[in-house]
Amino acid sequence: MCDSNNNNTSKDNPDLKEELKELALSKRLCFLIGSGASSPAIPLMSSFKSNDTEIANKKLLDKVKSVSKYLISQNKKEKSNKEKINNVLKSYKDLITSISNILTKSNSRNSPNEATIFTTNYDLFIEKALDEILPQTPLIFNDGAKGYFNRYLDGSNFNKTVSYRGLNDNYIDELPSISLIKPHGSVNWKKRKNQILVTNKVEPHPVVVKPTGYEDQETFLNNHFHDMLRIFQLELDKPQTVLFVIGFSFQDQHISQMIRRALNNRELIIECLCYSENDEKTILKNLKIKDNPVNNLHMIKPNDLGLEKITLSDLCNILS
Repeated sequence: MCDSNNNNTSKDNPDLKEELKELALSKRLCFLIGSGASSPAIPLMSSFKSNDTEIANKKLLDKVKSVSKYLISQNKKEKSNKEKINNVLKSYKDLITSISNILTKSNSRNSPNEATIFTTNYDLFIEKALDEILPQTPLIFNDGAKGYFNRYLDGSNFNKTVSYRGLNDNYIDELPSISLIKPHGSVNWKKRKNQILVTNKVEPHPVVVKPTGYEDQETFLNNHFHDMLRIFQLELDKPQTVLFVIGFSFQDQHISQMIRRALNNRELIIECLCYSENDEKTILKNLKIKDNPVNNLHMIKPNDLGLEKITLSDLCNILS
């Protein structure tokens, strides 16, 4: 497996893609998805330059809301951005399809028939992709909410399984499922009293944690977000788990700390896909890991796969 000190090109690692796919098939499957995965439809925070952090945050949130509205209702404001949005959406749909195929092929007696997607993004790309893909797959989707007309979030709704029982009760098959955890909130979340309501529209004042540099304080002060992070930490502590990281640079200190702690679990394997060759140094610096002596943290760079950049669509190609 490729590590941070391995500068070989894809010619020297002809089986790397197969190794990554085999990990996905044989391990408890988890994903950590950052803002880079939704680019260029939604630019990175660094694109919204301003001397005033609040103004930059508002510009980013407005963009996320605008793109999300387009995904739901095809609003005209993002018409010029249509091609970028559709390309990003296709990548997310390919990811969901790949996960569904992997869970269907994997042996649930050896590995759980479920996958967990942990994302700090509060756009609705994953939700839109799931909405279009679910009717075509046997997947069960769990976003932690329950209810009918009013769907409220509750961390206790995770870690549930759904099974199909034969007509004559002669067998029970666990259905493949995807859990979506969004610790930084979502543009379709609305606060109602002391609860979070999941709606089917983009809220004017959504429940989100803004990228102020103090995400750890905002997150841990809020019971719900703390609960979501706790669930993610528990997932990483489970045996025989693989975590694929894409579009994430670990600038969030609270998540970096969680990852460093999780690496003590030697049965956990983290495959971190770097967008560019230079991202490895940035990621390791943010993780406060020098020279990557950690055996279960693998930094996959574009050269390792014979690519110029690694995007979400490239991860989909590997998993498919």
